[in-house]
Amino acid sequence: MSDWNRTGPVVVEVDGSAENIRVVDYASAEALRTGAELVLVAPYSAHGSYSPMMPGYAPKPPAEAADAALRVAVAHVRHRDGYATELVALAEEGSRLRVLATAARKARMLVVGRSRSRGPQRLVHTQANITLAARAGCPVVVVPLSWKPSLVDRKVAVGIDGTALSTEALEFAFGIAAGREGDLIVVHAGLPAERAFVDEDPDGSWISRADCILSETLAPWTSRFPNVKVTRFLSSRPPAAALVHESGDVGLIVVGAHGGPLPVDPVARRSTAAMTCPVAIVPHHLTDAEGNRLDDGRLAVRTH
Repeated sequence: MSDWNRTGPVVVEVDGSAENIRVVDYASAEALRTGAELVLVAPYSAHGSYSPMMPGYAPKPPAEAADAALRVAVAHVRHRDGYATELVALAEEGSRLRVLATAARKARMLVVGRSRSRGPQRLVHTQANITLAARAGCPVVVVPLSWKPSLVDRKVAVGIDGTALSTEALEFAFGIAAGREGDLIVVHAGLPAERAFVDEDPDGSWISRADCILSETLAPWTSRFPNVKVTRFLSSRPPAAALVHESGDVGLIVVGAHGGPLPVDPVARRSTAAMTCPVAIVPHHLTDAEGNRLDDGRLAVRTH
Protein backbone atom coordinates (compact mmCIF):
# COMPACT_ATOMS: atom_id res chain seq x y z
CA MET A 1 0.00 0.00 0.00
CA SER A 2 1.12 3.54 -0.65
CA ASP A 3 0.24 7.09 0.21
CA TRP A 4 1.15 8.62 -3.14
CA ASN A 5 -2.38 9.82 -3.89
CA ARG A 6 -3.33 11.41 -0.57
CA THR A 7 -0.90 14.31 -0.36
CA GLY A 8 -0.02 17.35 -2.42
CA PRO A 9 -2.19 19.99 -4.08
CA VAL A 10 -5.23 19.72 -6.31
CA VAL A 11 -4.20 20.95 -9.75
CA VAL A 12 -6.76 22.14 -12.31
CA GLU A 13 -6.44 23.13 -15.95
CA VAL A 14 -7.75 26.61 -16.82
CA ASP A 15 -8.54 27.33 -20.46
CA GLY A 16 -10.55 30.55 -20.26
CA SER A 17 -13.85 29.12 -21.54
CA ALA A 18 -17.15 29.74 -19.77
CA GLU A 19 -17.68 26.00 -19.26
CA ASN A 20 -14.26 25.64 -17.65
CA ILE A 21 -15.54 27.45 -14.54
CA ARG A 22 -17.46 24.29 -13.61
CA VAL A 23 -14.25 22.29 -13.83
CA VAL A 24 -12.61 24.84 -11.53
CA ASP A 25 -15.60 24.50 -9.17
CA TYR A 26 -15.04 20.73 -9.00
CA ALA A 27 -11.36 21.15 -8.24
CA SER A 28 -11.90 23.88 -5.64
CA ALA A 29 -14.51 21.74 -3.87
CA GLU A 30 -12.00 18.86 -3.67
CA ALA A 31 -9.29 21.20 -2.37
CA LEU A 32 -11.65 22.65 0.23
CA ARG A 33 -12.82 19.21 1.32
CA THR A 34 -9.30 17.86 1.75
CA GLY A 35 -7.63 21.03 2.99
CA ALA A 36 -5.27 20.95 0.01
CA GLU A 37 -3.71 23.81 -1.89
CA LEU A 38 -5.43 24.61 -5.21
CA VAL A 39 -3.11 25.18 -8.18
CA LEU A 40 -4.68 26.73 -11.28
CA VAL A 41 -2.62 26.11 -14.42
CA ALA A 42 -3.12 27.72 -17.84
CA PRO A 43 -0.90 26.22 -20.57
CA TYR A 44 -0.53 28.38 -23.67
CA SER A 45 1.20 28.30 -27.00
CA ALA A 46 3.65 31.00 -28.01
CA HIS A 47 1.88 31.14 -31.37
CA GLY A 48 -1.47 32.93 -31.38
CA SER A 49 -4.53 32.15 -33.48
CA TYR A 50 -4.36 35.32 -35.61
CA SER A 51 -5.37 34.80 -39.22
CA PRO A 52 -4.82 37.32 -42.08
CA MET A 53 -8.26 36.27 -43.33
CA MET A 54 -9.70 38.06 -40.26
CA PRO A 55 -8.24 41.58 -40.53
CA GLY A 56 -10.60 43.05 -37.95
CA TYR A 57 -9.71 40.44 -35.35
CA ALA A 58 -6.86 41.33 -32.99
CA PRO A 59 -6.59 38.66 -30.28
CA LYS A 60 -4.64 39.11 -27.09
CA PRO A 61 -1.15 37.63 -27.06
CA PRO A 62 -1.34 34.05 -25.74
CA ALA A 63 0.45 34.89 -22.49
CA GLU A 64 -1.95 37.76 -21.78
CA ALA A 65 -4.96 35.58 -22.58
CA ALA A 66 -3.70 32.90 -20.17
CA ASP A 67 -3.15 35.48 -17.43
CA ALA A 68 -6.64 36.89 -18.00
CA ALA A 69 -8.18 33.41 -17.75
CA LEU A 70 -6.35 32.80 -14.48
CA ARG A 71 -7.52 36.12 -13.01
CA VAL A 72 -11.13 35.22 -13.80
CA ALA A 73 -10.73 31.75 -12.26
CA VAL A 74 -9.05 33.08 -9.11
CA ALA A 75 -11.75 35.76 -8.66
CA HIS A 76 -14.43 33.08 -9.07
CA VAL A 77 -12.89 30.82 -6.42
CA ARG A 78 -12.41 33.72 -4.00
CA HIS A 79 -16.01 34.85 -4.52
CA ARG A 80 -17.31 31.33 -3.87
CA ASP A 81 -14.99 30.14 -1.08
CA GLY A 82 -13.41 33.30 0.26
CA TYR A 83 -9.90 32.66 1.57
CA ALA A 84 -10.59 29.17 2.88
CA THR A 85 -8.35 27.68 0.18
CA GLU A 86 -4.73 28.55 -0.53
CA LEU A 87 -4.41 29.41 -4.23
CA VAL A 88 -1.54 29.35 -6.70
CA ALA A 89 -2.01 30.52 -10.31
CA LEU A 90 0.46 29.55 -13.01
CA ALA A 91 0.55 30.43 -16.72
CA GLU A 92 3.25 28.59 -18.64
CA GLU A 93 4.16 28.35 -22.31
CA GLY A 94 4.42 24.86 -23.74
CA SER A 95 2.38 21.84 -24.75
CA ARG A 96 -0.63 20.94 -22.64
CA LEU A 97 0.87 17.53 -21.86
CA ARG A 98 4.21 18.88 -20.67
CA VAL A 99 2.87 21.84 -18.68
CA LEU A 100 0.13 19.94 -16.87
CA ALA A 101 2.22 16.83 -16.22
CA THR A 102 4.99 18.96 -14.71
CA ALA A 103 2.58 21.00 -12.56
CA ALA A 104 0.88 17.83 -11.26
CA ARG A 105 4.02 15.80 -10.56
CA LYS A 106 3.41 15.90 -6.79
CA ALA A 107 -0.36 16.47 -6.86
CA ARG A 108 -3.04 14.36 -5.24
CA MET A 109 -5.10 14.81 -8.39
CA LEU A 110 -5.21 16.75 -11.65
CA VAL A 111 -8.64 18.00 -12.77
CA VAL A 112 -9.38 18.65 -16.45
CA GLY A 113 -12.52 19.26 -18.49
CA ARG A 114 -14.07 16.68 -20.77
CA SER A 115 -13.59 17.26 -24.50
CA ARG A 116 -16.46 18.91 -26.36
CA SER A 117 -15.76 16.66 -29.35
CA ARG A 118 -17.75 13.58 -30.28
CA GLY A 119 -17.08 10.18 -31.81
CA PRO A 120 -13.52 9.17 -32.71
CA GLN A 121 -12.15 12.61 -31.85
CA ARG A 122 -13.32 12.18 -28.24
CA LEU A 123 -11.40 8.90 -28.06
CA VAL A 124 -8.29 10.79 -29.20
CA HIS A 125 -8.74 13.37 -26.42
CA THR A 126 -9.40 10.58 -23.91
CA GLN A 127 -6.18 8.84 -24.88
CA ALA A 128 -4.39 12.16 -24.34
CA ASN A 129 -5.74 12.26 -20.77
CA ILE A 130 -4.65 8.65 -20.14
CA THR A 131 -1.17 9.60 -21.34
CA LEU A 132 -1.33 12.68 -19.11
CA ALA A 133 -2.12 10.51 -16.07
CA ALA A 134 0.83 8.25 -16.86
CA ARG A 135 3.20 11.22 -17.29
CA ALA A 136 2.01 13.05 -14.17
CA GLY A 137 1.86 9.89 -12.08
CA CYS A 138 -1.33 11.00 -10.30
CA PRO A 139 -5.06 10.51 -10.89
CA VAL A 140 -6.52 12.66 -13.65
CA VAL A 141 -10.18 13.51 -12.99
CA VAL A 142 -12.08 14.27 -16.21
CA VAL A 143 -15.12 16.43 -15.46
CA PRO A 144 -18.06 16.87 -17.86
CA LEU A 145 -18.52 20.52 -18.80
CA SER A 146 -22.15 20.29 -17.64
CA TRP A 147 -21.23 19.05 -14.14
CA LYS A 148 -23.05 20.49 -11.14
CA PRO A 149 -22.87 19.43 -7.46
CA SER A 150 -25.56 16.91 -6.49
CA LEU A 151 -26.45 14.31 -3.88
CA VAL A 152 -24.96 11.51 -6.01
CA ASP A 153 -21.49 13.02 -5.51
CA ARG A 154 -21.24 10.95 -2.30
CA LYS A 155 -21.44 7.72 -4.31
CA VAL A 156 -18.23 6.43 -5.88
CA ALA A 157 -17.76 3.42 -8.17
CA VAL A 158 -14.51 1.68 -9.09
CA GLY A 159 -13.79 -0.97 -11.69
CA ILE A 160 -11.40 -3.79 -10.74
CA ASP A 161 -10.10 -6.79 -12.67
CA GLY A 162 -8.37 -8.73 -9.90
CA THR A 163 -4.87 -7.79 -11.09
CA ALA A 164 -2.28 -5.32 -9.80
CA LEU A 165 -3.74 -2.76 -12.22
CA SER A 166 -6.54 -2.21 -9.68
CA THR A 167 -4.29 -1.46 -6.69
CA GLU A 168 -3.95 2.32 -7.01
CA ALA A 169 -7.50 2.70 -8.33
CA LEU A 170 -8.90 0.96 -5.26
CA GLU A 171 -6.80 3.02 -2.87
CA PHE A 172 -7.92 6.24 -4.53
CA ALA A 173 -11.60 5.18 -4.65
CA PHE A 174 -11.69 4.16 -0.98
CA GLY A 175 -9.97 7.40 0.00
CA ILE A 176 -12.44 9.54 -1.94
CA ALA A 177 -15.47 7.62 -0.61
CA ALA A 178 -14.19 7.96 2.96
CA GLY A 179 -13.51 11.67 2.52
CA ARG A 180 -17.00 12.24 1.14
CA GLU A 181 -18.54 10.01 3.83
CA GLY A 182 -20.14 8.15 0.98
CA ASP A 183 -20.64 4.65 -0.39
CA LEU A 184 -18.43 2.68 -2.75
CA ILE A 185 -19.62 0.37 -5.53
CA VAL A 186 -16.97 -2.12 -6.66
CA VAL A 187 -17.57 -3.34 -10.22
CA HIS A 188 -16.08 -6.57 -11.55
CA ALA A 189 -17.30 -7.18 -15.08
CA GLY A 190 -16.74 -9.40 -18.08
CA LEU A 191 -17.14 -13.15 -18.47
CA PRO A 192 -13.95 -15.20 -18.32
CA ALA A 193 -12.66 -16.48 -21.66
CA GLU A 194 -14.16 -19.95 -21.30
CA ARG A 195 -17.63 -18.44 -20.73
CA ALA A 196 -17.45 -15.61 -23.24
CA PHE A 197 -19.84 -17.27 -25.71
CA VAL A 198 -22.13 -18.98 -23.23
CA ASP A 199 -25.46 -17.42 -22.34
CA GLU A 200 -25.71 -19.16 -18.99
CA ASP A 201 -23.41 -20.50 -16.34
CA PRO A 202 -25.41 -23.41 -14.84
CA ASP A 203 -22.94 -24.25 -12.10
CA GLY A 204 -22.25 -20.62 -11.24
CA SER A 205 -18.51 -21.26 -11.33
CA TRP A 206 -17.51 -17.94 -12.88
CA ILE A 207 -19.64 -16.10 -10.34
CA SER A 208 -17.91 -17.97 -7.51
CA ARG A 209 -14.48 -17.21 -8.91
CA ALA A 210 -15.34 -13.53 -9.42
CA ASP A 211 -16.66 -13.30 -5.87
CA CYS A 212 -13.43 -14.84 -4.55
CA ILE A 213 -11.41 -12.31 -6.54
CA LEU A 214 -13.44 -9.49 -5.03
CA SER A 215 -13.08 -10.82 -1.49
CA GLU A 216 -9.29 -11.21 -1.78
CA THR A 217 -8.82 -7.86 -3.48
CA LEU A 218 -11.03 -5.90 -1.09
CA ALA A 219 -9.91 -7.42 2.20
CA PRO A 220 -7.00 -5.01 2.89
CA TRP A 221 -9.06 -1.96 1.99
CA THR A 222 -12.25 -2.77 3.89
CA SER A 223 -10.20 -3.22 7.05
CA ARG A 224 -8.37 0.03 6.40
CA PHE A 225 -11.57 1.98 5.65
CA PRO A 226 -14.19 0.32 7.91
CA ASN A 227 -16.63 3.24 7.65
CA VAL A 228 -17.00 2.95 3.88
CA LYS A 229 -20.07 0.97 2.89
CA VAL A 230 -19.09 -1.32 0.00
CA THR A 231 -21.49 -2.81 -2.54
CA ARG A 232 -20.19 -5.51 -4.86
CA PHE A 233 -21.46 -5.56 -8.42
CA LEU A 234 -20.72 -8.54 -10.68
CA SER A 235 -21.68 -8.16 -14.33
CA SER A 236 -21.35 -10.32 -17.43
CA ARG A 237 -21.28 -7.17 -19.55
CA PRO A 238 -17.99 -6.03 -21.07
CA PRO A 239 -16.10 -3.95 -18.46
CA ALA A 240 -16.46 -0.64 -20.31
CA ALA A 241 -20.22 -1.13 -20.74
CA ALA A 242 -20.68 -2.04 -17.06
CA LEU A 243 -18.80 1.06 -15.89
CA VAL A 244 -20.71 3.37 -18.23
CA HIS A 245 -23.96 1.88 -16.92
CA GLU A 246 -22.96 2.72 -13.35
CA SER A 247 -21.95 6.28 -14.25
CA GLY A 248 -25.57 7.43 -14.37
CA ASP A 249 -26.07 6.86 -10.63
CA VAL A 250 -22.76 7.90 -9.02
CA GLY A 251 -20.73 11.06 -8.60
CA LEU A 252 -17.39 9.56 -9.63
CA ILE A 253 -16.15 6.52 -11.53
CA VAL A 254 -12.59 5.37 -10.85
CA VAL A 255 -10.69 3.33 -13.43
CA GLY A 256 -7.17 1.96 -13.31
CA ALA A 257 -4.96 2.54 -16.35
CA HIS A 258 -1.61 1.26 -17.48
CA GLY A 259 1.36 3.53 -16.91
CA GLY A 260 4.49 3.87 -18.99
CA PRO A 261 5.53 6.34 -21.70
CA LEU A 262 2.94 5.06 -24.22
CA PRO A 263 0.04 3.67 -22.17
CA VAL A 264 -2.46 1.56 -24.09
CA ASP A 265 -5.67 0.76 -22.22
CA PRO A 266 -8.75 0.18 -24.42
CA VAL A 267 -11.12 -0.37 -21.47
CA ALA A 268 -10.12 2.87 -19.75
CA ARG A 269 -10.29 4.76 -23.05
CA ARG A 270 -13.71 3.48 -24.13
CA SER A 271 -15.32 3.81 -20.70
CA THR A 272 -13.89 7.27 -19.99
CA ALA A 273 -15.02 8.61 -23.36
CA ALA A 274 -18.61 7.50 -22.72
CA MET A 275 -19.03 8.43 -19.04
CA THR A 276 -21.88 10.71 -17.97
CA CYS A 277 -20.21 11.65 -14.65
CA PRO A 278 -16.69 12.67 -13.61
CA VAL A 279 -14.16 9.87 -14.02
CA ALA A 280 -10.78 9.44 -12.35
CA ILE A 281 -8.05 7.82 -14.45
CA VAL A 282 -5.60 6.34 -11.94
CA PRO A 283 -2.25 5.20 -13.37
CA HIS A 284 -0.78 1.91 -12.22
CA HIS A 285 2.80 2.22 -10.98
CA LEU A 286 4.76 -0.82 -12.15
CA THR A 287 6.63 -2.72 -9.47
CA ASP A 288 10.18 -3.90 -10.19
CA ALA A 289 8.90 -7.43 -10.78
CA GLU A 290 6.22 -6.24 -13.21
CA GLY A 291 8.76 -4.08 -15.02
CA ASN A 292 11.13 -7.03 -15.38
CA ARG A 293 8.33 -9.22 -16.77
CA LEU A 294 7.41 -6.49 -19.23
CA ASP A 295 11.03 -6.14 -20.37
CA ASP A 296 11.35 -9.92 -20.74
CA GLY A 297 8.22 -9.98 -22.87
CA ARG A 298 9.51 -7.24 -25.15
CA LEU A 299 12.84 -9.02 -25.48
CA ALA A 300 11.07 -12.26 -26.40
CA VAL A 301 9.09 -10.46 -29.12
CA ARG A 302 12.27 -8.92 -30.57
CA THR A 303 14.09 -12.26 -30.68
CA HIS A 304 11.35 -14.14 -32.54
